[in-house]
Amino acid sequence: MSRIGKKAVAIPAGVTATRNGNELSVKGPKGTLSMPLSQLITYDVQSDSIGVQPANDTKRARAFWGMQRTLVQNLVTGVTEGFTKKLLITGVGYRAAAQGKTLKLQLGYSHDVNIDVPEGIEVKTPDATTVEISGADKQRVGQLAAEVRRWRKPEPYKGKGIKYDGEYIFRKEGKKK
Repeated sequence: MSRIGKKAVAIPAGVTATRNGNELSVKGPKGTLSMPLSQLITYDVQSDSIGVQPANDTKRARAFWGMQRTLVQNLVTGVTEGFTKKLLITGVGYRAAAQGKTLKLQLGYSHDVNIDVPEGIEVKTPDATTVEISGADKQRVGQLAAEVRRWRKPEPYKGKGIKYDGEYIFRKEGKKK
């Protein structure tokens, strides 16, 4: 039994949810998001909430139940508040700068790394060592953050690299003489 799936997703004021065939669309102040619906789950779209229940009693349907409810919750949260990932850059000479729809990173390579920012995602650099990625779609925000981090993952000896805000890097002791 999914404890998460039992709770209906509340729809705040100013947000509308509609079901068009095999797709759920949620429209709010930050835009419109949609997701394909699973055949294993029944969705009950009402004016103030969205209920999610397994369509049958199979193990696969029960396994999808909580995840589908969370995906619906992410749509509602995305169009109301949005999602943000904050990356911190550590290292001598490592810096970032947002230039229009491009994120320019200097990470110790012989060249600068230019990353194109997809539509619907906003990238800010409050200072040279901080990158804030925000948008309505949680998956796309997380994917861009992971692609930026992939260029220079934090290393365990000096901690140089790109890490998420709040991420703990396990530090190792260096060679002993």
